[in-house]
Amino acid sequence: MAQNDPKQSGGGFFSSIANSLSNFGSAMSKSVNGLLGYEGLEVINPEGGTEDAEDEARRGRWKQEDRDSYWRMMQKYIGSDVTSMVTLPVLIFEPMSMLQKMAELMEYSYLLDMADECEDPYMRMVYSTSWAISVYYAYQRTWKPFNPILGETYEMVNHGGITFIAEQVSHHPPMSAGHAENEHFIYDISSKVKTKFLGNSVDIYPLGRTRVTLKRDGVVIDLVPPPTKVNNLIFGRTWVDTLGEMIMTNLTTGDKAVLYFQPCGWFGAGRYEIDGYVYNAAEEPKILMTGKWNESMSYQPCDSDGEPLPGTELKELWRVADAPKNDKFQYTYFAHKINSFDTAPKKLLASDSRLRPDRYALEQGDLSKAGFEKSSLEERQRAEKKNREEKGHKFAPKWFDFTDEVAATPWGALEVYQYNGKYSEHRAAIDSSSSSSDGIAVKSTEFNPWQYEDLVAS
Repeated sequence: MAQNDPKQSGGGFFSSIANSLSNFGSAMSKSVNGLLGYEGLEVINPEGGTEDAEDEARRGRWKQEDRDSYWRMMQKYIGSDVTSMVTLPVLIFEPMSMLQKMAELMEYSYLLDMADECEDPYMRMVYSTSWAISVYYAYQRTWKPFNPILGETYEMVNHGGITFIAEQVSHHPPMSAGHAENEHFIYDISSKVKTKFLGNSVDIYPLGRTRVTLKRDGVVIDLVPPPTKVNNLIFGRTWVDTLGEMIMTNLTTGDKAVLYFQPCGWFGAGRYEIDGYVYNAAEEPKILMTGKWNESMSYQPCDSDGEPLPGTELKELWRVADAPKNDKFQYTYFAHKINSFDTAPKKLLASDSRLRPDRYALEQGDLSKAGFEKSSLEERQRAEKKNREEKGHKFAPKWFDFTDEVAATPWGALEVYQYNGKYSEHRAAIDSSSSSSDGIAVKSTEFNPWQYEDLVAS
């Protein structure tokens, strides 16, 4: 744990670390232009140094002919935001949509329950921050989730007493909104991403506003997550690194937690490591936190210099759950649960991600059918857009309302969507009127996120 200057703010302290290490990760990369004849290509082996970059470039999931073709197509996008510019092959997809991936943050929701029950305001931040960190083990998967269709939804129940709903509220730019709630907390997010394609890697900036309200005291906590870098997209084995600051701020009291995600260095040095502090409103460190985002997090009370208090010890707070061995898509058990109908409510919305035919085909291992179904959905989405515009109509989400609020993020402004409460009313009406015996055959329900029926893609 690095020493802390209490005169500096948390952000300034960790920003200085980030600046001093900004070139550390890039030192691992090596151009392999001489070997492959491709301009601007860099390959990084997270388990090695620069001398094995050429060998690493030959590895990965792409066949050589597919890899070469894709590289030629993608070169023109170097330096661009490719969030919705490029049609990608299902070869690199996982059988899950981005809305489902949003729900993975709920796996360790018990940490928010504990934050709500906690009397100590600084330990409350420790629990909340550990919850925010816990999802990164799942986020290191190297498969891309499907982009949601406009109007697509994802519902989840039967986990931690939570009701979760997410909806794709915008297509250009792609934006999702989510809401989750149980007896302890309310979770709300407006989310979109900004990317920068760098040739064989892509930087992902999480433009979003995430708020958690702890119900007992009405405390509101704001999360600003760090950016992520996906390395070796085309050449070499794809891997994910998360680096930079995560900041969680108690908007009610002014307390905050600032955690620094170390970049991966030579031969994996520093990979996964996190260090930081919980600060009071006067920016004095109160609790140090340390761990690895793919393993566990621990904490210890500290003095005003950031040093551990005498007579205290480092205590583990969170540890990642066991995961399936040799899983094809590197899924956790919770990811499988999210994809199953075990977490689906009665009378699942026909717009739910589980019902996507391309997702299901990929899950069954039929890449050809998955690609066909993905193209069909995208064509129908374009047809619906054309129909809507010809009628002079504007798309309106069902479960979230567009607001006039624009949130500032480190990577740009974000339009905010607000949960309108209609889903809670919808679900309450179903739960009160239906019995366990009058459910429909959910798996046979046709995926239907469309606002305009009987469309024929042209």
